[in-house]
Amino acid sequence: MQSIIVPLSTLVMDVLGMTTPRNILVTSALPYANGPIHLGHMLEHIQTDIWVRFQKMRGENCIYVCADDAHGAAIMLKAEELGRTPEEHIEIVKADHIKDFSEFLIGYDNYYTTHSEENRELSEMIYLRNRDAGHIKEKEITQLYDEEKKMFLADRFVKGNCPNCDAAGQYGDNCEVCGATYNANELKNPVSTVSGKTPIEKKNTQLFFDLPQFTEFLREWTKSGTLQPSVANKLNEWIEDGLQPWDISREAPYFGFEIPDQPGKYFYVWLDAPVGYMASFKHYCDNHEGVNFDDFWNKDSTAELYHFIGKDIINFHGLFWPAMLNGAELRLPNGVFVHGFVTVNGEKMSKSRGNFIQARTYLEHLNPEYLRYYFAAKLTAGVDDLDLSLEDFMQRVNSDVVGKVVNIASRTANFVHKNANGLLGDTFDNPALVKEAQAAASSIAEAYENREFGRAMRLIMAIADNANQYINDQAPWKLAKEEGQEAKVQAVCTTALNVFRLLVLYLKPVLPELAEKSEAFLNVAPLTWADTESTLENHQLNPFKPLMQRVDKKHIDAMMAAAQADAEDAEEKAPAQEDNAQEDYISIDDFLKVQLRVARIKKASHVEGADKLLQLTLDVGELGERNVFAGIKARYSPEELEGRLTVMVANLAPRKMKFGVSEGMILAAGPGGDDIHLLSPDEGAKPGMEVR
Repeated sequence: MQSIIVPLSTLVMDVLGMTTPRNILVTSALPYANGPIHLGHMLEHIQTDIWVRFQKMRGENCIYVCADDAHGAAIMLKAEELGRTPEEHIEIVKADHIKDFSEFLIGYDNYYTTHSEENRELSEMIYLRNRDAGHIKEKEITQLYDEEKKMFLADRFVKGNCPNCDAAGQYGDNCEVCGATYNANELKNPVSTVSGKTPIEKKNTQLFFDLPQFTEFLREWTKSGTLQPSVANKLNEWIEDGLQPWDISREAPYFGFEIPDQPGKYFYVWLDAPVGYMASFKHYCDNHEGVNFDDFWNKDSTAELYHFIGKDIINFHGLFWPAMLNGAELRLPNGVFVHGFVTVNGEKMSKSRGNFIQARTYLEHLNPEYLRYYFAAKLTAGVDDLDLSLEDFMQRVNSDVVGKVVNIASRTANFVHKNANGLLGDTFDNPALVKEAQAAASSIAEAYENREFGRAMRLIMAIADNANQYINDQAPWKLAKEEGQEAKVQAVCTTALNVFRLLVLYLKPVLPELAEKSEAFLNVAPLTWADTESTLENHQLNPFKPLMQRVDKKHIDAMMAAAQADAEDAEEKAPAQEDNAQEDYISIDDFLKVQLRVARIKKASHVEGADKLLQLTLDVGELGERNVFAGIKARYSPEELEGRLTVMVANLAPRKMKFGVSEGMILAAGPGGDDIHLLSPDEGAKPGMEVR
């Protein structure tokens, strides 16, 4: 197995003691070319962009590529709905994506598409190498088939009743109510979301990547330090449960690349999507002299490769992708950096809640650097979700960026112009303050390198606090009124503006536009990390202009109103589903088979590796204790459940799940997620009592 090298935050030194720039290739997950960019996308791309800008400021050879993920049945069907060809559709969406990312100041070196010749060639190469090495198998399977649309249905194009808890409207891969996972053909009352018709079962031969062959390799790779510990633990859990072959082919009609030795079959979108990282970089290399594709992707490459992704796609990047690369004799990532989801005011982003904020909606009302700073201030190297609390967002940006950093320049620049014609002095009134700000460079750099952006922002704001306290103590506005204090005023302002310059330098990866405006005011070349070692003395400033306005609540309110309007508009335009079947009724005899009992929740605990489940030990009186897994984690904490009475289905057949055996089901009401409420019996009920 190839070794994984995760660099330290310090620069690598060669044998001559000279600084050797690192060769780094960085990617963000590819947005799907079937809809607009939203703030969930922006969390990832802002996080990546900050890290890349920091590396470039340090003088590293860092290249940032991305692309639209442009294949799949969903895109084919959406294009058909809109009266376009798939090629026309993905070009229109790509242009919108590039516009949104550009206005959020995301500095890709190359933004491309997976629907490219480079991607076709590289996908075929990886497939053929794995095929020739014996990693591709054929297998006959039974799939759901839409007779009206003449197509096999992917899991996400089927809805029905969960085979475990009977919840309606669940997709063909997992239940959002009870957390069960299953195959699409296990759904009860399945319906094709493409036509609204009931699909049939049909046999078909598909190609599978033999993932179990890579079990030992993946067991070692996931423990190599390439992944965050929680991600590695989750992947290892799947490995220990037993890996399954991965279906990599789809039948026509399908928008994608036809498999070279399988006429009528196409690569599943998730095979060629990660290859899109390579293809975008190949396109960059072909248009830039001196950058060699093989130097970055050969198995013995010493370049560094990092992927930034969301926690919903860790199986593809942590299992399938490294196994495919290994099978094709290509290099592996040095790091896969996983982040959580964006919530708004503590709630999951949802069109039904009116808090699903598109990037374009945000940009029409607020400065993109506000969000860049807020995300940076809350980002860690972990996988926790990030909450966009709009009140906190307004207060933090106004307090930190405007009230602390920009305020230093606005409070002192005019005195330099009035008293010294814009010329900084040759002495500092408080040289220790400037040296302290310079000394923080290594700690801030370490925080950036390790993706602890929140820590970096705290270190920067601590410097700003000290500078503002210094300005308050010296009060140059008072000194300027005293005769003979011109030199003192100049020295105080020279001190303050040198600290301001360092603050802008430290914030430049996060606030590149603010940095550019500040560089113009300071009359300096674009700041690099090496500039932390120098100061400005006897230096001519340009006239000061406002650098950033405060966040106004009315603009936040207008944005949220627009998000609500977007949601209502989307609902009105959604095509109505044909009601192709009568209600499925059950008889009273069927209902009487369900045995409901009062149960006391004796113990509740989190389930390691499960996003939605809690494990409950239920006291059911004379029936004893039952172990139940319930998908209520978004609504309840274990502490508030223990000791509580609830109602359970006591005669449900036990079901073996990945985390253990579930011996029943508790009853709850609500649409799901954090909007769900356990059913509770009236006071006086006892465990084991029947519910009539």
